[in-house]
Parts: sequence; C-alpha cells; structure tokens
Amino acid sequence: MTLWNGSYPFYPGANACFPFDTTRAVIVTIFLSMLVTSIIILPGIRGRGRLFWFLRLVLGLSMGAVILTVQFTRDWETGWVQANTSYKSFSPVQVSADIGLHIGLAGVNVTLRGNPVNQINETINYNEHFPWNLGADYGRSYSQGLEKGLPSPILYVAEKFSAQSPCAVHRQYRIAGHYVSLALWLAFCTWLISILLFSMSILLYGGHMLLLTATLILLSLLLFSTTRNTLKCPIQFGSVSLRTGYGESFWLSLATGLLCLLLGLGIVILNSLQPEKLKLIFGLDKSSKEKMWDKSCPPAEPSCSAQDGLMVPLSEVCHVTATKL
Repeated sequence: MTLWNGSYPFYPGANACFPFDTTRAVIVTIFLSMLVTSIIILPGIRGRGRLFWFLRLVLGLSMGAVILTVQFTRDWETGWVQANTSYKSFSPVQVSADIGLHIGLAGVNVTLRGNPVNQINETINYNEHFPWNLGADYGRSYSQGLEKGLPSPILYVAEKFSAQSPCAVHRQYRIAGHYVSLALWLAFCTWLISILLFSMSILLYGGHMLLLTATLILLSLLLFSTTRNTLKCPIQFGSVSLRTGYGESFWLSLATGLLCLLLGLGIVILNSLQPEKLKLIFGLDKSSKEKMWDKSCPPAEPSCSAQDGLMVPLSEVCHVTATKL
C-alpha cells in the first residue's frame, strides 16, 4: 500500500463533523415558546401579582427544561488536552491537535481538532459518538470506526471505554448512565405533578413534590459521582495525559436540584408559619378584597343592609281592623 497525496487510499476523505443536536433544539424551542406565550398575556394580570406570577413561570419552566435537557447532553464529564500525536495508522506523520473527551449518559464523544485545523493537506475536525445506552452496541460502533479508518487518537480514546479494555470502565459508566437517566425521568414526572398541584392551589403538596424532585435530582448526581472513578489506565499522548472533570450538565443539574430544594423548603415553612404570605405570593390572598367590601358597605348604613331595606317605621304601620262576620 502506497501513499496518495500524503495519506493512505483506504481512508475516507470526508471528516465526521459534530452533528446538530436536534433533540436539545426541540426542547429549548418548546419551552421558549411557552415562555413567550406567557409573556404576551402578562399585561392582563393586574397589580403586584404580575411580578410573582412571572417569577413562578420563569423558575418553573427553567427547572423543567434543565431536567429534560440534561438527559440528552453529552457533557456530564469533559476533558481536553493539546498534544502532538500520530494522525493515522501505518504513518509516522504527527499533527498538533486538541483532543477532547465528552461523556454523557448515553455514550461518549471523542473530538479531534487540528491546531491549526488545516494540516498535511487535510481539514482535521472530527467528533465521533460511541453509544452505550439500551439497544446500542458500543463494540459495534468501535468496529465501524476501525473500518472507516478514523484517526488514531479517536480510536485510542474510544478503546479505553470498550468492554474489552483493561481500564474496566465501560460497565461502570453504562450502568451509571442508566440509573441516572431513570432518576431524572422520575424527577421530571414529579416536577409536572408539582406544577399541576400549584395550578390547583394545593400549595403544601406542591412543595412536597418539589422536595421529592430535588431529592431525585441530587440522587442522580450522587449515582454519577460514586460510579465515576479514576481511570486505572491513563489516556496518555506523549508526555501529556487527558484528564476529565465534571461538565456543564452536572453543575447545571446540581444548581437545579438545590433550587428545587430551597423552593420546596420555603413553601413548606411559609405554609406552617405564615400561610397568608404564601397565599399572597401565589395570588390567593382574598382577605384584602373582603376587607374592602366590608368597609364600603358597613351594616350601620341603611343602603347597604338588605334587612334595613325591609324595615318600616312604626308610625307608618297601617292599622288593620277586624270585622266580625
């Protein structure tokens, strides 16, 4: 086999660029549409209840969007390294590239980006996904990558997470992803129930469901943290190694879980100590309207009393004489 334009002829010419995440785009579009629709009807709400209603709307939609979106993200754990490494097998040519590792609940992404992008007469910009979710075969995806002739750094990192690797992390991350995903789906269901209870003015039970939502989110983070251990065999590129840390999805989920916990505790505490203020926040305080009605129609005024309208002075009472038949 001989070189052809600096590369071996059995390698594909097209690069595997990162695909557009349509799932995340659909989720964000749905929640933004709901927010915009609610903002349009916002001027119809009078008084200070408008501010409380808008805050409840933004917080509720934000929590639901985060819980649903992190199910499909691929940055629960991320890491980057810049190294000089071999580009393809059976070739001594080395390139300077940024190598990224992105671990999600459903699989792992390996990124290879040249620095600069154009080197050795090629555009080095790859992002390959190797799934391990239910119904997916990680080994098959890795074999397909070998058949396509992917760059050596991508295959080297992907091999570390295969079931046959001595690193023994494939089963660990796969099981963790399944249980974390299940806990987040349950959290999304409890969030929906809390929104329904708040709309029905059942505030105490809505607060309890928020606490349950926070518990499920924090439990999912605990599951991901405890099953994530240091790799037994490091990912080494020459003198540098690729190290990973918690990604944006992990920290965003943590912030959402803590927010649900604070809101749930606040609702439960206010309901037991100052229920009137809680009703005021949710627009259920009708005592002020009743007081205004009582002041505008005091019982002493004859015009405001139904009984006073039926009372007649004694001087105007007609005397009725009875006649014997």
